[in-house]
Amino acid sequence: MIKHTEISDRELISKIKKREVRFGGNARLKIYGTLSCKSGKRMKRENRVFFSSENEAIENAYRPCGHCMKEQYSKWKNGTI
Repeated sequence: MIKHTEISDRELISKIKKREVRFGGNARLKIYGTLSCKSGKRMKRENRVFFSSENEAIENAYRPCGHCMKEQYSKWKNGTI
């Protein structure tokens, strides 16, 4: 997990291009989603974190976003994740 406040924008862009960062999350709300999610783009920088995989987000006790990850969110809500 990488906190947005601990990485420069240039480093972050490089990691995204190399596919080392694939998901973003909100540290305060413990929600993760795709990097293109509108909800994720609106959050404050100090709350934003990044993950290399969906498993990494789940291991850190984050839940899927209900906007950009509807199928995973539904599974989480029903207790199958």
